[in-house]
Amino acid sequence: MIDARHAWRLALLSCTAIAPSIALAQSPPASSTPGSAGAGTAARTSPTSGTSDANEQVEISAPGAGGAGGAADIVVIGRNIPNPVRATPQVVSVLSSAEIARSGEGDIAGALTRVTGLSVVGNGFVYVRGLGDRYSSALLNGLPLPSPEPLKRVVPLDIFPTSVIASAVVQKSYSANYPGEFGGGVINLTTPVVPKESFFNIGISGSWDSQTTDELGYTYYGSRTDYFGFDTGARDVPEGLKGAIRSGNPVVVGSNFSADQVRGFAASLKNANTTVLQRNKHLPPNFSADLSAGKSTEVGSDATLGFVASASFSNTWRTRDVTQQVANDPELASLQRDFRTVITDNRAVTSGLLSVGLDFASNKIRLTSLYIRDTLKQGRMSAGYNASVADADPIPNPDFYGTPPILQQNTYWFERQLIDLQGVGEFHLGDVSLDLRGGYANSQRESPYEREFTYTYDRNTAKDYVNFLSRTGGQSASIAFNDLNEDVWAGGVDLGYKLPLDREVRVSGGYAYNKTERTSSRYLFDYVSANGALPIAVAQQRPDYLVSDYNIYTYDIRLSDASGAQGTAAYSADLRVHAGYGQVDAELFDGLRVNLGVRYEDGRQSVLPAGTGFAATLIKQDYWLPAATLTWNFAEDMQLRIAASKTIARPQFRELAYQVYQDPESDRQFTGNPFLTDSELKNAEARYEYYYARGQRVSVAGFFKRIDNPIEQVAFIVGGGGLRTGFANAPKADLYGAEAEVVHSVPLSGLGEAAFFASRKLMLSANYTYTKSELKLNDELVIGPDLSAVPANVLYRDGAPLTGQSDHLVNLQVGLEADDHLSQQTLMLNYASKRVTNRGPIQGSARQPDIFERPGFTLDFVAREEFQGIGKGIELKFEARNLTGRKYREYQNFEDRRVYVNYYKLGTIISAGATLKF
Repeated sequence: MIDARHAWRLALLSCTAIAPSIALAQSPPASSTPGSAGAGTAARTSPTSGTSDANEQVEISAPGAGGAGGAADIVVIGRNIPNPVRATPQVVSVLSSAEIARSGEGDIAGALTRVTGLSVVGNGFVYVRGLGDRYSSALLNGLPLPSPEPLKRVVPLDIFPTSVIASAVVQKSYSANYPGEFGGGVINLTTPVVPKESFFNIGISGSWDSQTTDELGYTYYGSRTDYFGFDTGARDVPEGLKGAIRSGNPVVVGSNFSADQVRGFAASLKNANTTVLQRNKHLPPNFSADLSAGKSTEVGSDATLGFVASASFSNTWRTRDVTQQVANDPELASLQRDFRTVITDNRAVTSGLLSVGLDFASNKIRLTSLYIRDTLKQGRMSAGYNASVADADPIPNPDFYGTPPILQQNTYWFERQLIDLQGVGEFHLGDVSLDLRGGYANSQRESPYEREFTYTYDRNTAKDYVNFLSRTGGQSASIAFNDLNEDVWAGGVDLGYKLPLDREVRVSGGYAYNKTERTSSRYLFDYVSANGALPIAVAQQRPDYLVSDYNIYTYDIRLSDASGAQGTAAYSADLRVHAGYGQVDAELFDGLRVNLGVRYEDGRQSVLPAGTGFAATLIKQDYWLPAATLTWNFAEDMQLRIAASKTIARPQFRELAYQVYQDPESDRQFTGNPFLTDSELKNAEARYEYYYARGQRVSVAGFFKRIDNPIEQVAFIVGGGGLRTGFANAPKADLYGAEAEVVHSVPLSGLGEAAFFASRKLMLSANYTYTKSELKLNDELVIGPDLSAVPANVLYRDGAPLTGQSDHLVNLQVGLEADDHLSQQTLMLNYASKRVTNRGPIQGSARQPDIFERPGFTLDFVAREEFQGIGKGIELKFEARNLTGRKYREYQNFEDRRVYVNYYKLGTIISAGATLKF
């Protein structure tokens, strides 16, 4: 029996039943707080419950020279306010190691979803206040943390196990000690210098996805080590073709390359293992394993040496059964494209972290190395209708009863890798503090053998799917090779001095340097038959036979370089920033504290495309970025913060480079705009905090941002009717909103004498963020995503929200927690309201509606229980994610119809795991 969910996936396969010839083959010592006047001390947490006392002092390492005294000397009446909050003069949210453990999450991304105003998008990408990629950033021990996905700015934080993070600080108001690219906020992760106690943990888990596990999906062989995310070399570019690419000459028959050479390039490519898409009716469950260890030892009389290490591996599967549509015109007279696509992702992630630290006489040195390899193997099968294909008759209805006129398959392999090495020294010499930071990181992204084959159904002669490699009539075959390399150097020095005055006054300043260099290439080749139309029997063959060596030499099939047709084939990019800042942190009166600072940044950003005919980018700008925060601790359990600042947001390389790349998450192509400019932000915020009991609080905040030249994602329709995403500046935008948070606990001992209730309490945590943004337009010309000049009020709609911003974000957490041992049962509800993913494409003087995404509600349940067994501590963990079975919906609303750009079901994921603690 085949249920309804299977029906469509098998329908794709039935497209080939008429033509078998193309059928598919089968807590530690503390460090300096961010920009603080004082250093923290060791965190004091309960070893059993994981809760912290009101004076918890959390290890935080961030830009800015810490002090030698203690932040509590500044705010003398804030006894009930947790130290990490009152130690910094900025608007922050702090997750200590105890709070991270309480979240029940295995990684930092999951734990951060419990912080007010944060949301997780895709695979662990954390956005602040619902704003998009460019307005969020991440630091590790105060140094830039490049993404293993260099096409994104933010880092997928789900690769950081919670066991190796001492704290996570989310700072939402700007201070001059942080980099000037500070839009919505910054997330700073700190690794411990030395662990308080030695530990060694081994964990293993498995999970089941209702939409994927034991269901039908598509995959291909690749190489024998694909499961681990490493290729054996099967996808290496052949040396002959590689040399031809390096020559800089177009790979076509002519003065540089003979017909024999070009045929040879086609024949040298690995074929069946990267081409044959196979159906798997029973996809396996997901698997992950990890280990973490830490140890410290006394060195001499006043020093401690320690290390913390972790390693993890996961292999997960995900199948999406997607409806993909493109509107033909602003009035929606018809659809340009209407496809059903089945996409199967096999993701393998390997990560390792090693941190070695020395703590001596209030000084700390930490050396940290991080390795992440994130590989995605994707099989894609699509069937449907395209109005640009003349031979394809319209579909009689959206469910494709009958035979879909177009059949397309893709095989992808995305390798992403990050190596990050850094050293941090934090020294306190009386009233003088000195911080030294330096790091190097390398990010790589390779996507070899991006294969695509498109067949159309011949209703007259063959009564079969055919591909004549004509590049017309929707029949084609292509292969692309992508390679990206990015190097990041960062360093800084911060110096602070506590003035010898009656009241606490600390002055600090510093210098920071950042250098990023990138090279990127994308070479696209079409298969073409030089002898004209192929015999119909050949055109009916499945993809690997179609481009086999026999056919290549028999029918003179060649590679034809199409790289320049979609922008520059290669580019080099560079960003260099020199920065200096000065800052004063002073107690004006008892309980009243002010932090004033200014940062100067001199930036030079360039993108140089290869060849001629493509615009280069050079942005040379310097900025003075002032920041001020006033903190009034007017009661021992209350404080009010008011902050104002100016910050910037630079365009990313991927947004500037006029080069096409495939995003596997949205299943859409992106391209850059070399005419983008920097965005400038003016920020204001006020926040009230009430800590009415230990571990319990209420906070309310309001914020406002004015953005000049915000960068927006804009969709446009390319040749062949495809939908592509580009970027363009808008004149201005305003963003404002408010957020509220409540954390409360209720002891359950009064419910009876049963031991279960005697040691437990009910934990309630809720936060809500309301954000409203509006584009402010005029009739000035802007450069659109297709690089043509267009009036801003045609490309955008006045008053429209910024892309990537949700009006409403809700996090609700209700659970039981034991005080005397690790026992937690937590129900978590997350909600994000609809947000714009792309501005609607313009066609002439008219524009289509914007493209929205509706994340909706997510309901999760997490349970953790620890007990003693076989002489060791054993922690069991059970998770049930997406219990509501929500769907992913990306769509446009027309007057009487909704067009789904992407629509598919998200599975309910059930996982169970165990960790053995030595």
